[in-house]
Amino acid sequence: GVVVDTENLQGAIFTWWQKEDGTFEAKKTITIDPRPESADNLPPLLKGFEAVPPLVTDIDLSLDDRFLYVACWGMGEMHQYDVSDPMNPKLAGKVELGGIGRGTKHPNGKHFAYGPQMVEISRDGKRVYWTNSLYSTWDDQFYPEDEGGQMVMANVGEDGGLTLDEDFFVEFPKGYRSHQIRLEGGDCSTDSFCYPSV
Repeated sequence: GVVVDTENLQGAIFTWWQKEDGTFEAKKTITIDPRPESADNLPPLLKGFEAVPPLVTDIDLSLDDRFLYVACWGMGEMHQYDVSDPMNPKLAGKVELGGIGRGTKHPNGKHFAYGPQMVEISRDGKRVYWTNSLYSTWDDQFYPEDEGGQMVMANVGEDGGLTLDEDFFVEFPKGYRSHQIRLEGGDCSTDSFCYPSV
């Protein structure tokens, strides 16, 4: 589960599990703090906070249950956590791209609108794809000066870590926005229900 603290804009991810008696329990296992930012660099709805919230908009788990990918749409970051021990995740990699008040460019030099949003992982866990549009109304409020639908890909290191692929940069026609991704042959969202839990 994902939560945003409305007092300090901190993002949190909870791990939940079913106990032997059939009830469920949850524990906060990841927190992502907002980034301080001058009000001059913020959209109107964030000026009073003087901070950029992570705005976790999507998470995806690799099929081997090793890495959890977290899209921090507000800060313009894709986080990779090693969740081999689900109760003690460790940040294993991070890519900065887009983001409120930052606007980090892609390694190919092109502007990336908004921030990492919907994330999808190849079945072998070697490639992570993401798009940039949440919903048009949210896009326009959090990124009033931005526009353009895009999709990018990062390669995953053997021991973790993410590297953006300089040659993979999909730009959608003007007026279109990019959201959900499905990979031909299967991916970690559509195939996760096909395998038994350990």
